[in-house]
Amino acid sequence: MEIIYRGRRLSVEKSVYLFPDGTERERVVIHPSHAVTILPVEGDVCYLIWQYRFAIDEYLFEAPAGTMDPGESPEATARRELQEETGLTAGRLIPHGFIYTTPGFTTEKLYLFEARDLSSPALQKLDDDEHIELLQLPVDEVRNMANDGRIHDAKTICLIHLCLG
Repeated sequence: MEIIYRGRRLSVEKSVYLFPDGTERERVVIHPSHAVTILPVEGDVCYLIWQYRFAIDEYLFEAPAGTMDPGESPEATARRELQEETGLTAGRLIPHGFIYTTPGFTTEKLYLFEARDLSSPALQKLDDDEHIELLQLPVDEVRNMANDGRIHDAKTICLIHLCLG
């Protein structure tokens, strides 16, 4: 194994793997910090964010999300990221397990939460590289957006189907 990059939130490793058929192949695996995503829902309203993503040079409809700090639990991260990106706090955080985002080349584990009993005691606390607009949308419209292709973010689509049916 050779670490070919180590950054603040991820490392990239090049390794030779022995496959079940006995062949060896070189592979590159990305090891990011684990992360959370949260779908805030209150009655018939759902909150999404409209966020610019540099890697694809586009804005996307997304559920709030963020990376876990070392030693931080998924629930603590979800509460922190919800407040930072939306200004909302949740009376209840309902866990919906986790997903591996793209297991063909990364070990990223993304914990899924539904936020209920919302209140808004604070303003957003965006990182200096975040460009986010908070959207308040009817639940039915969010379902339609996930089904008709207006939402392209996989984690958000997954949460919408888990939380809103």
